[in-house]
Amino acid sequence: MTDAFQPLAGLRVVEMTHMIMGPSCGMFLGFLGAEVIKVEPPEGDKTRDLTGMGRGFYPTFNRGKKSVTLDLKSRAGVAALHDLLETADVFIENFRDESLARMGLAPGILRERYPRLIVSSLKGFLKGPYENRTALDEVVQMMTGMAYMTGPTGRPLRIGSSANDIMGGLFGAFGVLAALYQRQVDEQGHSVRTGLFENCLLLVAQHMVQFDIEGREAPPMPEREFSWAVYDIFDTRSGRQIFIGAVTEGQWVTLCKLLDLGDLLVDPRLQDRMAQIEAREWTLPIFAEAVRKRDFEELIASFERAGIPFAPIHRPAEMYADPHVLREGGLLTSRLPEGTSCRAPGMPFEVDGKPVAGASVDIADVGADTAAVLRDLGLNEEEIRQASGGASVAA
Repeated sequence: MTDAFQPLAGLRVVEMTHMIMGPSCGMFLGFLGAEVIKVEPPEGDKTRDLTGMGRGFYPTFNRGKKSVTLDLKSRAGVAALHDLLETADVFIENFRDESLARMGLAPGILRERYPRLIVSSLKGFLKGPYENRTALDEVVQMMTGMAYMTGPTGRPLRIGSSANDIMGGLFGAFGVLAALYQRQVDEQGHSVRTGLFENCLLLVAQHMVQFDIEGREAPPMPEREFSWAVYDIFDTRSGRQIFIGAVTEGQWVTLCKLLDLGDLLVDPRLQDRMAQIEAREWTLPIFAEAVRKRDFEELIASFERAGIPFAPIHRPAEMYADPHVLREGGLLTSRLPEGTSCRAPGMPFEVDGKPVAGASVDIADVGADTAAVLRDLGLNEEEIRQASGGASVAA
């Protein structure tokens, strides 16, 4: 692991967010070297206490951040926040617009008070008829047609991760980087608003455009019209499943040879790509029977050598044993406040052949950095106590 690629080193990001979309925005900036100070209420971000499927939210998307607790219901807490914003380059928030305005933290007000500040607002919707609606990842998947495309007809289904929230945070960080670049030109701060709905809309754009061009709607993905001769999940001899694809003429030939299906290669009904696609109804059972006679390990070895697209069907927990995930930088180990640790993926890109991560990916305890950060702002011990809601702070 290397922390040499830190293009945002020296930038201070103040983050007031919860759940996933906002925190992921701050995490991405932190991985690129920014100092990210997470402002939490005295009792801590409620996301810390989630259980079940929410257990991984906080430790995954708050890696490497400092934690400062402020009581924003008190004058001292609000004053300390403004002292902090005086030193900040970026402010990230995902509050409802009216809540932010009541606190005197609306983007327009902040821009006027801090002319060079980049304000990144992570919202459910961009400005428009829906801008004041409450949104969740699942809500926008239902609204945009993502859930319709994922499940079979009559059974809309959300996709199996918080992909919209994460990608929304990524667009938030992308907007921040663009605004920082523009600030070098105009020496002005900027307000960036990222919409979860609009993010999801972009993810279904290909289906929208197909309808706009052809005048017909794409069916849900489980019932889609295939553009490839083989693009399916099969059972191997042990019952273990494998996905196999043959998306080119060359791959069709190679797959038939590997599975000893030479008869398909000389069948006059299968001599071009469209004919192979149209014959799926009767050729797929032939492929399925051939795959069912083979061992899983034998198949993946031969497919990898021959360049056939394939994939074992894994559960997320199995990724901890995947040899590619275990390469350098594939998993980053974070220390948790309770003294244990967890592993999570790093950034999905390399720079100059090396993985990218912030100087630290540990998870700070609630308010762990309150005293140090506020002292640096010039507050004394009593002022720190009042600003943090009376909670004890580290010496």
